[in-house]
Amino acid sequence: MTERADTFHASRADVWYLKEIAFGSTETKRRLKIITQNFNGPCSFIAICNILILRGQIEVLPYERGTVSYEFLSQLVGEYLLMSCPDIDVSAALSIMPSTTKGLDLNPVFTGATSFRPAGEGGELKLFEQAGIELVHGWLVDPDSEEYRVLRHVRDYDTAVTLIADADHITRGRLLSGDVWGEGEAGSSSQAGSGPSGYAGPSSPSDNYSEKDREKIEHALVTQAFLDSTKSQLTYHGLFQLASTLQPGSLVALFRNSHLSVLHKRDGEDSSLYSLVTDHVFLQEPSVVWERLEDVDGVGSTFVDSEFVRSMPVGGDFAGHTAESALHALEMEGNPDVILARQLQAEEDARSHEIYKQRQQRQEIRQKEEEERKRKNEDSASRKSKKMKDKCIIM
Repeated sequence: MTERADTFHASRADVWYLKEIAFGSTETKRRLKIITQNFNGPCSFIAICNILILRGQIEVLPYERGTVSYEFLSQLVGEYLLMSCPDIDVSAALSIMPSTTKGLDLNPVFTGATSFRPAGEGGELKLFEQAGIELVHGWLVDPDSEEYRVLRHVRDYDTAVTLIADADHITRGRLLSGDVWGEGEAGSSSQAGSGPSGYAGPSSPSDNYSEKDREKIEHALVTQAFLDSTKSQLTYHGLFQLASTLQPGSLVALFRNSHLSVLHKRDGEDSSLYSLVTDHVFLQEPSVVWERLEDVDGVGSTFVDSEFVRSMPVGGDFAGHTAESALHALEMEGNPDVILARQLQAEEDARSHEIYKQRQQRQEIRQKEEEERKRKNEDSASRKSKKMKDKCIIM
């Protein structure tokens, strides 16, 4: 029975259902079908295909079909690459395509929204480059924060993990257990909590480590604190950078929560960011098309429809939950520790969200002031030009 169930599960995982939505501006709005994801499907490949579908660069035909397979989509993408990149060797991109069904090894840099290591090397990023799809993330450290001094040198996630592992080895496993400076050292606990993110300052009484090892341990503690506080792989500074730098109308692939999704910024005055909802549980929810990104954990995010109007899913608050996860969510609602943790987290998120909104407002004000200055300069230049022309007229 188990083997048959596994086979049935695998066969269903290889088939992806299509969902009809509308996309485009008022003049160019068209109906199309996007690919939904089920059973932890290949989010990388699905994100690539959905961006190409939304751009109108590939189309699933006949329109009436309700499902697609990897073989069908890989042929569509392969044909698009060969036709659109005739002067470029796309063999690297085509060779990496099968690995997208198992996930990609992406290494984001904490100081750049479009920076990944290795950047432009190897097959992982070739498929995005050849398809003309920008890969972004919002896992950015705020330059005004205390940890920036350390993380600008650590730079990327893989280096951060290696640093923490090395420091944990130096401390013989004490780093991850929270007893870095050893027990029984007078004053060490109070000093250890006095610095940023709880690491010991240079005056720490511990003499067990060399100066070089001490610095590595302190940097590892700061890095570990940053990773622990940004488990969603999105910060408010990163959210602000994405909202202020992405061009209106753009469709990009967003790396977040070890997952790739389609991120869209609308044309016009709406500077909000929207993530395409591709979860299979919303297949029968026609009003759920996009999710507005309003905070880093998704707690305050809202669903909108194809017109970007707030929607109310038919399934209610527990749409998308399994029976077990819905029951667990209900049980957790009455847990005092969970309620307190949520309250504290909500307060912290509210503060960060307010900072993000203020930055966004200042950015919009600066843009309007810059546009006004340009307009005045153009008017002034036009008047000067007219005067010069009048002087050159021979009567």
